[in-house]
Amino acid sequence: MAAEEISKPPSLPPYPEMIWSAIAALNETGGSNKTSISKYIESKHGNLPAGHTALLAHHLNRMTDTGELMFLKNNYMKPDPNAPPRRGRGRPPKPKDPLAPPADLAPARPRGRPPKDPNAPPKPVKPKATTAGSGKPRGRPRKMARPTGGITGTPTATSAVPMTTGSGRPRGRPPKVKAAAMTEVSVQN
Repeated sequence: MAAEEISKPPSLPPYPEMIWSAIAALNETGGSNKTSISKYIESKHGNLPAGHTALLAHHLNRMTDTGELMFLKNNYMKPDPNAPPRRGRGRPPKPKDPLAPPADLAPARPRGRPPKDPNAPPKPVKPKATTAGSGKPRGRPRKMARPTGGITGTPTATSAVPMTTGSGRPRGRPPKVKAAAMTEVSVQN
């Protein structure tokens, strides 16, 4: 048991005490940053735990949240009791009027569509209005059947291929000419 006490490293003071002593000893005008505080603690107390940087960051954040330290421009410093409180970025909030009486507010409406009333009478069914118009059916017209005559066939008045105005030719790419329809030209020597 005596050997365990001898090999045990000397105990460190608590981190808040080490941080306070580092800030007081460094005595920088704009405060001390995390790196300078860490280097001072490492130089003063040689054997630090393995997670020293994580512990230091945790204690600095906790001391800043509780108001023991003030964090300004990436530096930590002791808060000045005479300094006015700092406000955050953006527009300051409007001052509340203490003389205004509290208004009687109706209970808040629940979100979403209200449920249907089961006791409500059914709505009358409206008859569908007939469209008095040109007599054409609504929507896109149906496709017409392909012509059966081919290219050599004569166009009829009931041709299914739509024509462009004034050109006299059907729309689109013409079909390929088949090799059997081509006439062979023999060369004589």
